[in-house]
Amino acid sequence: MATKKYTVTLPEELAEAIRAEVGPGGFSRYVTHAIERQREQDRLGELVDWLEEEYGPVTEAETAEAEAERREIERMHAELARARRAEAEKPAPGQRREAA
Repeated sequence: MATKKYTVTLPEELAEAIRAEVGPGGFSRYVTHAIERQREQDRLGELVDWLEEEYGPVTEAETAEAEAERREIERMHAELARARRAEAEKPAPGQRREAA
């Protein structure tokens, strides 16, 4: 993708905090990523607006159901991550586990 230099005005404290976090050369990448994320959020907002126009607003029951499903997915992912960590910590066959 071609790039072009632009001038933007940012609060100094915010810009310096970002520079300190991302290091040299990372500022433009960070700002680009932030703008891309905002555009995604804007498009999602437009989609929600369109869907609500087409099908009506989301009900409290639908929201609760979606939230329960999200929590279950997070729980499953956490269990999988724990299992993977436990498997990675197992000593290889023929190796003894060192005492901590």
